[in-house]
Order: sequence, then C-alpha cells, then structure tokens
Amino acid sequence: MQTKELQDIASQVRRDIVRMVHACQSGHPGGSLGCTDLLVGLYFQQMKINNRKGKGGNLTFNMDGTNEDLFFLSNGHISPVFYSVLAHRGYFDKAELGTFRKINSRLQGHPTTHEHLPGIRIASGSLGQGLSVAIGAALAKRLNGEKTTIYCLMGDGEQQEGQVWEAAQAAPHHKLDNLIGIIDLNGQQIDGPTEKVMSNRDLKAKYKAFGWNVLDIKDGNDMEQVITGLRKAKRLLGKGQPVMILLKTEMGAGVDFMMGSHKWHGVAPNDEQLAAALAQLPETLGDY
Repeated sequence: MQTKELQDIASQVRRDIVRMVHACQSGHPGGSLGCTDLLVGLYFQQMKINNRKGKGGNLTFNMDGTNEDLFFLSNGHISPVFYSVLAHRGYFDKAELGTFRKINSRLQGHPTTHEHLPGIRIASGSLGQGLSVAIGAALAKRLNGEKTTIYCLMGDGEQQEGQVWEAAQAAPHHKLDNLIGIIDLNGQQIDGPTEKVMSNRDLKAKYKAFGWNVLDIKDGNDMEQVITGLRKAKRLLGKGQPVMILLKTEMGAGVDFMMGSHKWHGVAPNDEQLAAALAQLPETLGDY
C-alpha cells in the first residue's frame, strides 16, 4: 500500500476518533490521535495477519493468532484509535464504532476480552502490564517455531510503572529477538507533562543498558518515517535482542487546538470543537 493510501486511512481514523469520543462525551482523544499513523502503518502495511474472511465478509479471528504477527496495546485508554483501525482493517463493521462506550457495547473505554471483539487479545489499560504479556506471547511463538513478530505499544507516562522495568529486564535475558516494543513519546500524561510529573530521563540509555536494541522515529506523525522505522526495526530482529522503538509523537496530532497539551488526554470535544476538528480532517473513506 502506498503512502498516500495510508495517509488517507489515517485521516479517516482521526475523524472516527473525534466523533466517537464526542458522541459519548467520554474517552481519550489526545493519545489516540497521536498514535494513529503508527497503528495504520502496522495494520495496513507491516503486520502479517490472517486475511481470510468469514460470514458477513469480516476477517476471521482466533485468540491464538497462529502464524500471525500479534499486537498488544498496553496503554489501553487510547482504545478509540485501536477500534477504528481494527474496523477499517475488516475485523468488524465500521457502523459498530457508533456504539463506543455505550452500555452493552463491545467497544468499552478500555479494550476487554469478555466482549469477544475481534482483534482484541488482552484486556488493557491497567498500565504497565502490556510488555509482560507481549513477552509471554513472544516466548510462545518461539516455542511453537513460528517466524512471526510480536508488537507492544506503551505510553511514556507508563514508563513510570515498576512492572515495565521487570519486563524490560526479562526480554533481553530470554533473547526475545521476535519482539518489538514501542514507546509513544508525546511527553504528556493525565496530570501534566511527563517531565514535571516524573521524568523518564534518558530512555534510550536505560533500554540499551538492559540489553535492548533501541532506535528512534523522530516524527511518529509522518507516515513515511513510521514505515521506514518499522521496517528498520524488523531488520534488527533475529539477532538475539528485542527491539525498542522510541516514537516521538504529538498528542492530538491532526487537530491544531488539541496538539501538545495534556488537557486533551481524556477530554471530549463539544459540538463546536468537533466541527472545528472535522474541518481539519478530510473525509477519505466515508464516516461510519
């Protein structure tokens, strides 16, 4: 898929995000908008997934993901972007996005497995746990002799969790060279800038010291840089080390008045703000 096609998908996903959060007046638009390019690049370009279709024309899905690349969203509060990407990729009908955070919906604020939503393999949003799960999956894939890749996305505020650092030590110890971790470096968390709440200091030096192969994507909201970075990370696998990508993004990317502020971490736009946001985001694939 060409860069322009991926950019068009990303624009539609961003429209979905602001509309979903506005409709229920709840959710997390800032980080979702910032990670849109990454998830679109992964699911529409880089990941090996099962493309078989079942009843209703949606992709078939099983929890084991045999012979598939697997993605784990550790910072589960950015569920709007995850749901939108899964729907556009064909896991379920796009119309279901309109049920986001509503009673009895499969699209809860944080992804859950008991709702049996295709594409969701873990309940997430209790921060700090995703990398541990990804390590378990990477070990299982290796034991099964699969030549597939495990991806895990975390937030930078999430790096303040102790469990992350236990996992960071475990992955190199087990030489999990089928694992790619990604940290969304938007510099914001719910209570303010990460540097003020609790500085992460030099994450590159820390992960290198633990034994990871670390690379940077300087602009995680530039689709070409995202794809180039993901391809580079993939080439580094198979050499006895897990890979960590430090992905520099802008919270609220694509909507000028949301960009760069922790205030849009978990706030829904009002009617006027929704209209202003949608005016900046071309409708490329049709709204749900």
